Amino acid sequence: MLLSLISVTVTLWVSRAHGQETTCDPPNIANGLHAPYRTKYRLEDVITYHCDSGFYPSSRGNTAKCTDKGWVPPPRCSLKPCELPEIKDGALYKEYKYRPYFPVAVGEWYYYTCDDNYVTPTQVYWGYVTCTPSGWSPDVPCVKKCVADHLKHGHFPRKEQTYVLGESVRVFCQPGYSLQNQESVVTCTENGWSPALACLKHCDMPLLENATAIITGKAFRPNDTLDYQCLDGYETRDGNIMGSIVCGEDGWSRLPSSFKFAEKCGPPPAVDNGDITSFPLAAYAAGSRVEYQCQAYYELQGPKHATCSDAKRSEPPKCLDPCVIAEETFNENNIQLKGKEDKTYYAKTGEIIEFMCQSGHHAVTSRQSFKATCWEGTVQLPRCE
Repeated sequence: MLLSLISVTVTLWVSRAHGQETTCDPPNIANGLHAPYRTKYRLEDVITYHCDSGFYPSSRGNTAKCTDKGWVPPPRCSLKPCELPEIKDGALYKEYKYRPYFPVAVGEWYYYTCDDNYVTPTQVYWGYVTCTPSGWSPDVPCVKKCVADHLKHGHFPRKEQTYVLGESVRVFCQPGYSLQNQESVVTCTENGWSPALACLKHCDMPLLENATAIITGKAFRPNDTLDYQCLDGYETRDGNIMGSIVCGEDGWSRLPSSFKFAEKCGPPPAVDNGDITSFPLAAYAAGSRVEYQCQAYYELQGPKHATCSDAKRSEPPKCLDPCVIAEETFNENNIQLKGKEDKTYYAKTGEIIEFMCQSGHHAVTSRQSFKATCWEGTVQLPRCE
């Protein structure tokens, strides 16, 4: 019995230190046979052995390799098939206590636990490994686990559920978000979820009018740039044949646009006492418009936008003059503002100005004249003596 449990002693014929090749003697396996059979084995040679009926090979397998330390693992045929189990990513319960009693017979079992991020095949805290004729079962005691947890900008069918190595789950991202490469399924791997469990912002391919995209067929993430080229006879708003837009958190920075050369308009016309609200361009595309604003106290008359159409721009607005009443004018007419200070006064076109006589004076114009209307810089003033 003892002889059946003892591994064969290996003799190394020549030391590497003398510059000669290491060799191994044929192993003497009690209650078993090996192949191929040679009188000498060179380094890295591998043998396969088989045990007689009722005997078991090492639980580490029925092959052995010739090394500079002998046959590894030592080939043996034993009545007890299972050596000390190796719990990868876990630990055998009180391993130090059981170590002297290995190998063990078929049917014996032992408790074990798994490390963090690993679970037993049954996903319970305490698992157990059982000795079988072919070795320990389960052969993979601890498997990788992945948890379906809170997902920003998305959700799982079932939250807080644990998945094991190889299992997959479908992920639902909010509109405008997707998994990497716009996939919809993640799989639990040794390195965690694949692809990464994150709903990322993306921009879909925009509709291109009179232009073609330089690069297509990819998911655009924030800060990604889409370059496009206008078709023949078209150009961008700034007069180029190529343009670009940027994907941002709120979508594309602007829609790509290309316009015919002949449909463009030149710089917007100037307006006295007014200007456009944007930086002027050398050319404007068809359908584009600029907004005008007047200087302080000047009243805008007409639409505040001028639109480019068929290379022509709609009529710009006008900025009507205000009425300016100086302090000297008040004194000359012995009048003052009603409810306001008697300093220089500015009134917009259309504004009604109320007057009254200064103290010690009386009106010499009609009562209605004390409510005068400003019109394009002119106002009819009342008079007092």
